[in-house]
Amino acid sequence: MSHSYSFTDIQAELHKKQFLKVPALTLQDSEYWAIIGGNGSGKSALACLFNGTLGLQHGTIEGLAGRTIHVVSFEEQKALIEREKERDDGSILDVIWEGTLVSEMFSEVSDDTQTINKWVELFNLSAVLNKGFRKLSTGETRKVILIRALLTNCDLLVLDEPFDGLDASSQLHLKNLLDELHSAGQNILLILNRLDEVPSWVSHLGFIHNLTLELQGPIDEILQHDTVKALLHFSNQEFTLPKKDAATPHLSLPQDQPLVKINNGRVAYTDRLIFDNLNWTIGQGEHWVIQGPNGCGKSTLLNLISGDHPQCYANDLTVFGIKRGSGESIWDIKQHIGIISASLQWQYKGTVNVLSTVVSGLFDTIGLYSKVGDLQKALAQDWLAQVGLAHKANLPLQQLSFGEQRLVLICRAMIKQPALLILDEPCQGLDESNRHLVLGFIELLAQQQGTSLLYVTHHLADILPCFDKRLVCVKVDEESGSEWQIQA
Repeated sequence: MSHSYSFTDIQAELHKKQFLKVPALTLQDSEYWAIIGGNGSGKSALACLFNGTLGLQHGTIEGLAGRTIHVVSFEEQKALIEREKERDDGSILDVIWEGTLVSEMFSEVSDDTQTINKWVELFNLSAVLNKGFRKLSTGETRKVILIRALLTNCDLLVLDEPFDGLDASSQLHLKNLLDELHSAGQNILLILNRLDEVPSWVSHLGFIHNLTLELQGPIDEILQHDTVKALLHFSNQEFTLPKKDAATPHLSLPQDQPLVKINNGRVAYTDRLIFDNLNWTIGQGEHWVIQGPNGCGKSTLLNLISGDHPQCYANDLTVFGIKRGSGESIWDIKQHIGIISASLQWQYKGTVNVLSTVVSGLFDTIGLYSKVGDLQKALAQDWLAQVGLAHKANLPLQQLSFGEQRLVLICRAMIKQPALLILDEPCQGLDESNRHLVLGFIELLAQQQGTSLLYVTHHLADILPCFDKRLVCVKVDEESGSEWQIQA
């Protein structure tokens, strides 16, 4: 049975006056395709053509009728998270619903328990099978939607940035699994930012730019095209940090006093110990990488420091010289912290525009509720110009691609050049050029000596020389919690 797909003269409206254009694209049975392009180029929108979630203005698509197609994307991940929130109607007072059990999420799409168990073990999810989806880490939720897709036995599997958010071990397992599925005849279309994630068996590439599929053909030809080289490969440039907002509070601490000190840190839930006996001191001017597998508690630890985890008050924790639980305001802490994370990105909804999102970093709010001065607006515009998004300042944040939203939220985190900058996988969803751009800004902030950095990443290539200290999870145990080790 043929599984070819053909797109001719496609135009589809994404938002007002924004159109995806695919002049022509044919995927044959004997060809193995990946789509590449920069952030905001239209890659994820093209994926939506396959599952029918993006309507056509004109053009024809052949080959979709009667086919089962599953798309894995950040949008699907967000939709599942929102579904879980909607299911929690709060009808039982004082009872926190933890979400649909992970095992039930798999049984929704398949009754093949043997295959489910195989992939659950492969991706190290056995310990969370009987836990609610809402309790999972970002990386664990990513694994769940991948397994759900793999269980569908669909005619075409469209994977939009499948490696993002996975720890190093899971990335390797997924790569090997995709190789196996390809060898077994599964039709797979990959949509990728990073060229180093393109499997060796991919024979053809499509290159999309400015919402138009501009190039397509054999992979060797496309990668050698001057347009692709210019747009996907980073060229060295001089970075300059925009000026710091004069109204941003300055942290004044004695030089010998640490920014953060945790004594015998512990986070536990009724059914799970996350970590215990954690002792960690973050000195002024120090830059730390935090590494460990999905679900080991990295984001929990960062939320403890930022005050976004309720158990921060149950710990012997001092931040900026303030003992948590001593009657301090949460804003006494947050005014000196900038943060970027996947969970923060999920929180931004509605019609808040791009400029307001960046400015909100000066006030540590989700959205903007304070009067903003012209100088603050100009500063936000300057940051947007640094990442090439100044022309989208007045657009709703939700109209931007996932990668563009991530760039905006990085600007939000950096705008006040805080005493402590928490970077939880900041390069997730970024193309090659923007990844280098963000890493360049991180390096500059490190050199300023006024900002200390806490950096979570699963990509060794993204660890800069300025990160000379490491906090590494060396063991994850359901009963004793994660074991952490400080490494020089």
